[in-house]
Amino acid sequence: MLGKKLVTAQKRGETRALCLGLGMVACSVMMYFFIGITIVPFYTKSVWTTETMCKVLKANIMDKVLCPNSKGLEDEDNFPYPCLQVWVNLTASGQEVMLYQTEDTLERNPKCSYVPNKSENSKEVKARVETIASNFKKYQTFPCYYDPGGTQTNVILSRLYPPKGLLFAFLWPTLMFTGGCLIIVLVKISQYFSVLSARQ
Repeated sequence: MLGKKLVTAQKRGETRALCLGLGMVACSVMMYFFIGITIVPFYTKSVWTTETMCKVLKANIMDKVLCPNSKGLEDEDNFPYPCLQVWVNLTASGQEVMLYQTEDTLERNPKCSYVPNKSENSKEVKARVETIASNFKKYQTFPCYYDPGGTQTNVILSRLYPPKGLLFAFLWPTLMFTGGCLIIVLVKISQYFSVLSARQ
């Protein structure tokens, strides 16, 4: 009787462990799919792939401009803010080009180097833009990214999804997938030895 109870408990434990392993594998596959349709397209679409050094030539704050409407955005998403324009000397080519914060900045407003969040009030936006402008004037040489193919003649300060960020995004589903597969393999090995011991 005790032996049967132990066998039953062992089978239940193996079933739960197997379900856990399969669940981890399924979740990791879903995470891979989500990353594949969200982050990877933005990474492959970006042409600013080569890092170089940029030197600030001028950083001017223009009059307030409206954030232009993008596709899918309503009129209420337009908001005025001081337009910061930063022009730099690209070390790789010696050209004078405009600097943008990220790839998204260029899409939202190609006239400004920095586009603030709508949630910030006007005073916070003005103070932030002035701080950014003073930092550019203080630290005039810094790394930036440009398009080696020449499709885009401007540069960006930082990439939305750099290679390290992409690898980090794939790290967690990979660990989960590996852990799930390991649990499944251990359960199968345990079942195999249980069958062998039962035959003897």
